[in-house]
Amino acid sequence: MAQRVYGLALGYEDLNDHDALRADSVLALLAGKRDLTGASRERSRDRGYPLAGSSTLNRLELGTRASAAADRYKRIVADPAALDRLLVDLFVESHEKPPKEIWLDLDATDDPLHGHQEGRFFHGYYRCYCYLPLYIFCGEHLLCARLRSSNRDGAAGSVEELERIVGQIRSRWPKTRIVIRGDSGFCRDTIMRWCEANRVGYVLGLARNKRLHRALGREMAEAQQEHERTGKSARRFRDFRYRTRKS
Repeated sequence: MAQRVYGLALGYEDLNDHDALRADSVLALLAGKRDLTGASRERSRDRGYPLAGSSTLNRLELGTRASAAADRYKRIVADPAALDRLLVDLFVESHEKPPKEIWLDLDATDDPLHGHQEGRFFHGYYRCYCYLPLYIFCGEHLLCARLRSSNRDGAAGSVEELERIVGQIRSRWPKTRIVIRGDSGFCRDTIMRWCEANRVGYVLGLARNKRLHRALGREMAEAQQEHERTGKSARRFRDFRYRTRKS
């Protein structure tokens, strides 16, 4: 597991990279191996290779809980629910006392693909074949990393992840105020309704449209005039009630 994680961090995303990396003594040191040259491996064909090759790592990644007990090669499997809980537990345990307020940042970004991987789709916004993972951070702490195909809305699955994360945090910090933050890709009625029903604040971007332009026309003109006068960025603020015509 350590070999695979460190390989990803170093930019070796593909499993076949490890057919060469399995002989890397520095990576073996990072992974906690005592035999850094592989000289003491039990089988003669493995000697000189302190780490696992792509076939072994592939078995690890393809193992399922349902088949592990009867499978000769894929007996080691992950517990996805436990991994999800671990990320939030580590975040909570990093605080000596509950904070008064935390902000959860939601984001979806492209993970470009360069082959014919399963679930491969072309994404018009990113102009490439990619996956579209969902991330939720609090500051520098990663609370959720969910791999998804790109043939879906960028906000898909956000409510389910928020239910899990907010519930886990509140079980430890019941008085902490929670606010979520995201760009216009997360300005969805389902997310806002869930936040309002569960006492979670939200700050979400809105995609431009003609109604918003009309409502902000004076402020935009003032900002443009100031920019032309000073040559610097200018900001104006206005608050008003707004809803779409259908939600």
